[in-house]
Formats: sequence, structure tokens, C-alpha cells
Amino acid sequence: MVLALLAPFAGAAAGLIGVIFRLGLEQADRFRDALIVGSHSQGLAGLLFVTAACSVAVAIAAWLVRRFSPPASGSGIPQVEAVLSGELPPAPPRLIPIKFVGGLLAIGSGLALGREGPSVQMGAVIADVVGRVSGRRWPDRRILLAAGAGAGLATAFNAPIAGAVFVLEELVRRFDTRIAITALGASAGAIAVARVLLGSAPDFHVEPLVYAGITAWPFFVALGVVAGLAATLYNFTLLGAIGIAERLSRWPVELQAGVIGAAVGSFAWFAPRLVGGGDPITQHVLAGEAAVATIPLAFLLRFCLGAVSYAAATPGGLFAPMLVLGAQLGMFLGASCRLAFPDLGLDPVSFAVVGMAAFFSGVVQAPVTGIVLVTEMTGGFTVLLPMLAACFAAMLVPNLLHSPPIYESLRELAVRHQKPKTSLERQVHDQEIAVDHQ
Repeated sequence: MVLALLAPFAGAAAGLIGVIFRLGLEQADRFRDALIVGSHSQGLAGLLFVTAACSVAVAIAAWLVRRFSPPASGSGIPQVEAVLSGELPPAPPRLIPIKFVGGLLAIGSGLALGREGPSVQMGAVIADVVGRVSGRRWPDRRILLAAGAGAGLATAFNAPIAGAVFVLEELVRRFDTRIAITALGASAGAIAVARVLLGSAPDFHVEPLVYAGITAWPFFVALGVVAGLAATLYNFTLLGAIGIAERLSRWPVELQAGVIGAAVGSFAWFAPRLVGGGDPITQHVLAGEAAVATIPLAFLLRFCLGAVSYAAATPGGLFAPMLVLGAQLGMFLGASCRLAFPDLGLDPVSFAVVGMAAFFSGVVQAPVTGIVLVTEMTGGFTVLLPMLAACFAAMLVPNLLHSPPIYESLRELAVRHQKPKTSLERQVHDQEIAVDHQ
């Protein structure tokens, strides 16, 4: 009962910080776009100015993380999973301003990172603070922490059910009544705050989709297979980019981040619509406004941009960039199938919606979360059955290729980097975990 009472309060606090973060990112995107538009009148000087501005902003984000809160690096979801499994101690409250400001600087500069990772980690820290203040022991605080993380996801995408499912399927990986109640309560509290401030409309506006006939199912399964292969390659590329950054450890992390920021800034000057978290790109695809002939190039650029952006070691998530790639992949395959089989009446937008869930399932290997998340974000209830078939195939392919879920690999990296190295540090670390677990 105590958890049931605390959960909505913790969720509302997580929702409030998530909403402010989301609104801040929208303003940062507008500022970046205005800066790029204004710089075009200055020619080469404008290009150099945008490149330098993005480089400095990303370097500052990396410096804040390294100097004040190393656990704030990257998505934050792997760190939350490591805390829940007892591999790392809970992050201190000072992570929240570092994650917030660092995320605004990095994503606002155009890095292809999502808002959900910072929202999840900040929500987890807020919920842990609520548990500490209320005098709960670690077992209850652990449940609150997981529920706060789910509340952060619910706020980031206006998807309350997905937030609760994410807790059960990805964070704790089991169904437990107490965890389920707490996760639902936290997501409800978060979404109540979010919808007061942001409205209740789904994140993406999609025209009503027709039910797919049985003759279309093989094409959706084929989409799942392609999404699974692309997801496997994406995980490999992402980890490869991180590995290259580690091999350049003689370079200060700020210098590495600055170089990446400069590259992204230069790219943004030429193609401003292809940088950032990617929600406008996804909406453009789902509205059927994207030129099919240009989608493969845009997909390739975003594919590489996402991996390079994550290697900068700044705050930022993976969900939103994955949804961009899934929508582009689905739209291109759907349009190609309709061109090859015009009599079947295939709808490319349906393929784009299903592609989002399939690519997510292949990368994260959390299909229920992906299906619920995409359905809530698009209102695509009519393509649930094709979505199940595509996610089945998208899950099967990476497992046959022995490609682990991306957050499992990132969690191992986070533990390796953030776990104390010396015997004294390890002793203090073990004592901190023991105290947290008491």
C-alpha cells in the first residue's frame, strides 16, 4: 500500500522533469534551425560558425559528464539496469542537472540521440530520492526506481502503458504483482502531468490505417526479416563506434566529443532536417510525404549518424533514432512491394508503422514494449496482427545470428567503465551496494 501511494507521486515528479526536458529540446531544435538558416547568408563563415558552435556545445556536454557525473553518459537505460541488478550503486541526485543540461546541449546540437534515455534515468533517480526520503528499504526503493524509469519513458513518448511494460519486460525481466502495481501507478502519475502540459494527442499523427489482408502477411514477415538483419548490423555498428572511441582514449573525451560535434554541425548546415532526435523525420515518413527514392540515402546517413553520435559519450538515448530508421525501412519496403504487386492494395504507411516496432524489437529484443510503444504513439491498432508477425521475424533473426540485445551489451560496458578499479575503491563500492541493499 505504501508503494501504491508513493508511485504516483514519484511518477508525477519524473513526469514533470521529463516534460520540461522535452519542451527544452523543442526550443533547442528551433534555435539550432534558426541559427542554420541565418548562417546560410554568411556563406563559408556561416558554415564555420555553426560547426564551431556545435563542437563547443557537445564538448561542454561531455565535460559536464566526465567532471561531475560519469553515470550520466549515454542513454542511461543500461546504467539503470545495472543498478537494478546490483552491479552498480544508485546514481546520486546530482546526475539530474548534468543529464538535463548535457542532453539539451548534445541533442540540441544535432546529435542523433533520443530524449527517452535521459528521461528514463532522471525518472529513476527521482524515484530513488522519493524512496530514500520516505525511509523505504532497498527492496522497495528498487521497485520505485524501476517504476520511475518507466514513468520517464511514458513521459518521453506520451505512452503510459509502454512505460509500465518496459519496466516488466526490459528492466526487471519478470512479472511481479508489486512491481506491476508500482509501475502502473508511476506511469499514471507521469502521464497525468504530461498531458496537462503537452496535451493528449499521440506523438505521431497517422491517418487511419486499413486492416491488412492475409495476402499481405508474407510481406510483413519479410519486413521483419529485413528489420532483424538491419538491427543486427546496427548493434554491431553502434558497438564498433564505441570501440573506436575507446581505442582513442589518449584523446580527451571532450576532444572526441568536440570532433563529433563539429562533424554533425557541418552535416546539419547542409541537411538540417536529418539531424537531431528525429521525430520530425518520422512524422514526415508516416505522413507519406517522404520521397521514396531518397529514403535509402536518408536511412544510411541516419544509420551512421546514430552510431557516431552515441560514441560522443554525452547524454542521449537510442529509442527515437531507432523509430526513425524503422519507419524509413518500412516505408521503402512497403512502397517497393506496392510497386511490384499493385493489385494487392498494400499501404506503405502501414509498413512504416510496423517497421518501427520490428526494428525496435530487433535492436532491443523487447517486442512487447516495441509493439505497445508504437501502437500508443501512432494509434495503429489495425496493424497489430501484422506487427506481431513482423516482430516475430525481427526477433528470430538476431537470435539466430547470436546478436545480443543492445542494452545488455551497453550494460556490460557501463559496469566495466564505472566499476571501481583499485581494491580500496572496490571495497567502498561494495559497502555502498551493501548499504543500499539493507
